[in-house]
Amino acid sequence: DSLRNIENLEIGLRVYGNKSDFPPQDCEDTHLEVNFLKAKDAVDIIKKKLAVITSRGTSPIARSIEEGAKDLSAAGDGRNIVILITDGKEECGMDPCAVSRFYQKKGIILKPFVIGVGLDNSSKESFDCVGRFFDASREEDFTNILNIVISHVIDNTTAQVNLLDENDEPTETNVNITFYNEFTGMAKYNFVHTMNAYGHPDTMVIDPVLYYKVVAHTIPPVSIENIKLTPGKHTIIPLKTPQGKFEIKMNSQINYQFIVRPAGVDTTLNIQSINEVEEYLIGKYDIELLTLPRQKFYNVEISPIEATVFSIPTPGLANIVLPSKGYGGLYEQNGDKLEQIYHFKGDKTDYKLTLLPGKYKVVFRAIGAKEYIYTIEKSFTIQS
Repeated sequence: DSLRNIENLEIGLRVYGNKSDFPPQDCEDTHLEVNFLKAKDAVDIIKKKLAVITSRGTSPIARSIEEGAKDLSAAGDGRNIVILITDGKEECGMDPCAVSRFYQKKGIILKPFVIGVGLDNSSKESFDCVGRFFDASREEDFTNILNIVISHVIDNTTAQVNLLDENDEPTETNVNITFYNEFTGMAKYNFVHTMNAYGHPDTMVIDPVLYYKVVAHTIPPVSIENIKLTPGKHTIIPLKTPQGKFEIKMNSQINYQFIVRPAGVDTTLNIQSINEVEEYLIGKYDIELLTLPRQKFYNVEISPIEATVFSIPTPGLANIVLPSKGYGGLYEQNGDKLEQIYHFKGDKTDYKLTLLPGKYKVVFRAIGAKEYIYTIEKSFTIQS
């Protein structure tokens, strides 16, 4: 009766084990006794139907969950919720857990609620993987548990994500937030974090039926798992996300990019362009600027106090004209060390290369020269 006046709620009733006697076992004995109707119309019909139904046969629970999911799918779009009330376990050899997982992952149903009546411990444990289990072993508990389940379904439940700075204050914002269904791994909600008119993290309406993994898409991402919301209540979800700004400034007509990695770890976190500001979690990073030659900076500290800014000298143009096609390369000179930064592959004679300021050496041998003594070397300098 408490559901009668709830708007936008439709209810159906599926019953199993009520039409075929046992023995013999009838594992198809599951029936949609009341098709989906608006709550105000369905309540009295369901009450009358329950008054005449008796238990006669076996318990095809997995088949009933499967058929119930199909009932909900046929009923159209909505939050599809299965409430299973049972006094026994699966008796037809199917796997209720597998069926529940299958239809959850397909997005047809949310995590079912299972109300067990008079079950032994082994039977209770067998339902843990089907959905959220409630033990109504005592008759006086049943109404209270049913009210709890209904509150998950109909009560307005809210949450806010607090993105905490280095002082554990919720001042960080403008970050993409994703709520993942913990069970299926599917994204349920995507929000761009914002502050309300009072400077507080905005409030979101979230379905309390699911458990969530919440990810803040900072660089690198920060996440928290197994978030459970209390129906009808407001939940605060804290994530430690102190950020700082980083930029490489460079006067260049080429829009160079650079790779950002965690310090000491060969994993790419981000590809950033020069003369653009990006935010990262505070900490140390390795930077690789994709110029010629490449520039590498290790253990770069990103702090929340002020932006970390590197200034790179303006590159210059080297016009290298070889006497003929041939092999060799261009080397960067660092003291007595040479590092090859470009290959000559014998396919052309003219090379126009944009190089950072520094000292360089060309090493070349013509295709037709068959002895090493014909190798040519020439040094030059690029200035900003």
